[in-house]
Amino acid sequence: MNSHSWLLMFIIAAPLATICRTVEAAYEVDGIVKLPGQPDISFQQYAGYVTIDETQQRELFYYFVEAATNSTSKPLVLWLNGGPGCSSVGAGAFSEHGPFKPNAAGVLVHNEYSWNKEANMLYLEAPAGVGFSYSANASFYELVNDSITAKDNLAFLQRWLLKFPEYKTRDLFITGESYAGHYVPQLAQLILESRSNISFKGIAIGNPFLEFDTDYNGKGEYYWSHGLISDHTYHLVNTVCNFSQIYRELLSLSGNYSKPCELVVAQSIEEWPSQNFDYNDVTSDVCLSDGKSQFGSQEHHSLLASRFHPVSSLKSRQSGLRKQEAGVESIDLCVQDQTDKYLNRKDVQEAMHAKLVGVNNTWSVCSKVVNYDYNNMEIPTIGVVGSLVGSGIRVLVYSGDQDSVVPFIGTRTLVNRLATKMGLNTTVPYKPWFDCDKQVGGWTQVYGENNKLSFATIRGASHLAAASSPKRSLALFAAFVAGKPLAA
Repeated sequence: MNSHSWLLMFIIAAPLATICRTVEAAYEVDGIVKLPGQPDISFQQYAGYVTIDETQQRELFYYFVEAATNSTSKPLVLWLNGGPGCSSVGAGAFSEHGPFKPNAAGVLVHNEYSWNKEANMLYLEAPAGVGFSYSANASFYELVNDSITAKDNLAFLQRWLLKFPEYKTRDLFITGESYAGHYVPQLAQLILESRSNISFKGIAIGNPFLEFDTDYNGKGEYYWSHGLISDHTYHLVNTVCNFSQIYRELLSLSGNYSKPCELVVAQSIEEWPSQNFDYNDVTSDVCLSDGKSQFGSQEHHSLLASRFHPVSSLKSRQSGLRKQEAGVESIDLCVQDQTDKYLNRKDVQEAMHAKLVGVNNTWSVCSKVVNYDYNNMEIPTIGVVGSLVGSGIRVLVYSGDQDSVVPFIGTRTLVNRLATKMGLNTTVPYKPWFDCDKQVGGWTQVYGENNKLSFATIRGASHLAAASSPKRSLALFAAFVAGKPLAA
């Protein structure tokens, strides 16, 4: 071989070696050796930052968990929590469907129904759509007095795939809940518009906020049918001032309601419990210890606003050790409080390579430094969902049926309306689906060939479905990533 051939080989090999070292360095830097109090596992986990803007030094934090078995043959799933401004790590990963949940002793216990049984799970700490800005650096974020948009979510995903190149060709699904009904469709649309080589297959959104009037007005019927308001108040809601009007006035007038709406507000407050009730799960007990109202920690516009907000605070299950038995499932009502305590430990933050910046050294599941233009709530995303279906992206919309924050009544109406508008025939009529124990898991309806558009309820589940009904949520998730209808 002549000297020119050797030189050519060196030129080709050098950048390859650099790439290999870069990838290896990413793994070395972001690899989690072991989380404090963690049981032994057979899969890898990573956490760290992905730079989305070098000039402004903007980074987003992530937590990634490989599939528990056969990770190389399983898809990649990105999870986004709602809020706006709530944590996918603190809620989704450690309180809902990640591999571990912290207990009262600060020890991580196996989550028997972790979604990493079916997929490689990627949790983005700071999901966003339109309308976000940050007044300061937020915990686990690196955003320097700037805004974050759905485009930043796309930049994160693209650069994360550069960091983990073996997932570039893996089937990708994007999932989330609540206000992720905005984030997820927006990100999905950007992926299609970017014409990237991402193998994007579908989205699943739980109790999603999709359309202002329909979602809010679904509350009236839900409240009444579940005994949360009287016949008299329900009549006022239907004839004097509905819930979408109330919240629209709350946003635009800072709580200075018109006379008709003020009448409904006053009547509703008389009938709703002021404490020890979870609007995320109207049949569940709450976790008690300090005797405070579950809304005491919230900083929404008012007590009433906390009940209308698209995401009631994730703090509604705080403090104490009460447990709820749901069949054979043991549901820890205090898991969010325990997660808050766990993720605020310095040894945990060091193990996860997380930094707290500009938040008084305290991490919170819903960031208080997030500024959001609530007028953007009026921007519907159900049409974006339709465009995804039209582009061949598989869509599952599901609802925990005990959630009064974004009730299934409005969600089911929106999905059915979309299917009709798109001319999609019903391929699986509305019927019950069954979990692995042959119990009714909920109800479902499928529109279009190849499960193009599906709606499903999860029986007994809350706004955070995987936290309150983990077994049935896992069954629904497994069917979704496998491309199978829940009921055939």
